[in-house]
Amino acid sequence: MSSASRKKILLKVIILGDSGVGKTSLMNQFVNRKFSNQYKATIGADFLTKELMVDDRVVTLQLWDTAGQERFQSLGVAFYRGADACMLVYDVTQPNSFKTLDSWRDEFLIQASPRDPDNFPFVLVGNKIDLENRGVTKKRAAQWAQTKSNMPYFECSAKEAVNVEAAFMQLAKDALAQEAASDDAGASELPPAIQLQGGAGQQGGQQQSGGCSC
Repeated sequence: MSSASRKKILLKVIILGDSGVGKTSLMNQFVNRKFSNQYKATIGADFLTKELMVDDRVVTLQLWDTAGQERFQSLGVAFYRGADACMLVYDVTQPNSFKTLDSWRDEFLIQASPRDPDNFPFVLVGNKIDLENRGVTKKRAAQWAQTKSNMPYFECSAKEAVNVEAAFMQLAKDALAQEAASDDAGASELPPAIQLQGGAGQQGGQQQSGGCSC
């Protein structure tokens, strides 16, 4: 395997959603395989990292868990910048957390300003499917995701580790694919080669080159 293909890749992932939907629990379950019933609100933002293999490439996910409270949203700009992917999370037992997904997505696109917003890698996660008092149907969530450029949708339980790894793996794969597409686009957008104009300026350059003793 060439050194280029073995190069480690860092992907910045932002996890967004209302306070209490389980963003921290999803991240801790994925990274540490742990779940706590004790709820502690995230202040500002926090992040964890996890290294994994995606399509034979070593990928380090830098997972940013942002506070869902509105009073912390002003901190968002610095955290959103440079993001490679975004996970939108809602609580399947709390319809209001589903209704705010549009504003979370819109806010992210405004603050992060990705080059290709229509194809930016998002994943939708409906968390807490282990609870019985469901307030948002799977069909409703899937339809919403479909209207957002066919955003992948996962029904998860951070508590029981259901679909948590699958959701993050999907996000990593989509982010890698988008990065490759961006690299290809960047290569095609290279400026044309500079054409040197003939005349005194070029002759002067040749004379200077010819007279150089180095």
